[in-house]
Amino acid sequence: MLKDLKKQVYEANLELIHRGIVIYTWGNVSSIDRKMGLVVIKPSGLNYNDMQPDDMVVVDLITGEKVEGKWNPSSDTKTHLELYRFFPSIGGITHTHSINAVAFAQAGLAIPALGTTHADYFHGSIPCTRELTKKEVEDAYEQNTGKVIVDHIQNHKIDPMAIPGIVVKNHGPFSWGKDSAESVYHAVVMEVVAEMNLKTILLNPKANIPSYILDKHYMRKHGKNAYYGQEY
Repeated sequence: MLKDLKKQVYEANLELIHRGIVIYTWGNVSSIDRKMGLVVIKPSGLNYNDMQPDDMVVVDLITGEKVEGKWNPSSDTKTHLELYRFFPSIGGITHTHSINAVAFAQAGLAIPALGTTHADYFHGSIPCTRELTKKEVEDAYEQNTGKVIVDHIQNHKIDPMAIPGIVVKNHGPFSWGKDSAESVYHAVVMEVVAEMNLKTILLNPKANIPSYILDKHYMRKHGKNAYYGQEY
């Protein structure tokens, strides 16, 4: 099982490069085996071109201790673990520093829902967290980054699977899904709609989408009577 999960996480990390939303080592993807209580994540600072499936690092969900692997896990591991602990529906997590999503994070702004492309994947605006306090940064930065994400989702009563992503103020985007591949997919969509929104807002700062169009596009893909796509 772990061998398969390592391969999936490895391939998901490479997809970030293939889709052009990560340069150098600016990103990481993880996935979880909930029965075993183990998380597989990209090693810290390792060049994507040099990685192999066996380079993926296995950590314990509860303790965060490395269970398997020759490398140190991603420096963002504790953020991933915090999300996995609080949201059992999450099976994979992606973090990037993609340019347009980061622009919203640095501006301290949510990525607003302005069109149907956004609505197909996110049932509302992609939120932006508050900034971390000096104490939160100094004491346990990565874990507190996860806590800030969790707090925002819980305080605003957000369904994390209906809005599978967030931007952390001054930092960047995190996305998630049922597995690592879906979390990457959502990261790519987030970056694309962020770019679309930046250009839209330049053309028309008052642009918006009526809620009935947002709901229609989201529900036709994700609702109980969804009809988009094919049945296999």
